[in-house]
Amino acid sequence: MTQERIQLDLDDVGVAVDLPQPTHTQDQVRDVPYRPVEFRDDDLPSALERTAEWLRATQQWLGEPVDVMAIHLDYDDREGSPYYEVRLLCNEEDLAGAPIALRKQAG
Repeated sequence: MTQERIQLDLDDVGVAVDLPQPTHTQDQVRDVPYRPVEFRDDDLPSALERTAEWLRATQQWLGEPVDVMAIHLDYDDREGSPYYEVRLLCNEEDLAGAPIALRKQAG
C-alpha cells in the first residue's frame, strides 16, 4: 500500500491561499473547526447578498459545491458593532482547497 501526500498551499489560518476571500472589511474566514465564514452588516439583505456572492465565487474556484454544514444567523446589539452576523460553517478541507489538489494529482 502506497501512501501519497497531497501538497496544499495554505495561509496562516490553514485555508488555501487562492480561496476567494469575503470582500467586505467586516466579513472573514475564521480559524476554528468547521470554519465559520462570517458576513456582518447592519442590513441583513446586504449580508445575505455578500454570503451568496462568496458562495458562488468559492464554488467556482473549488469546482464543486462548498460543503456547508450549517448556516447561523445571530445579532450583536453592542454599540458600534454591525447588528447582523451570518455564519456559514464550512468544511475545512474545502476551504483548504483539498478537492482541487486531489483533481490535480489525479489528472
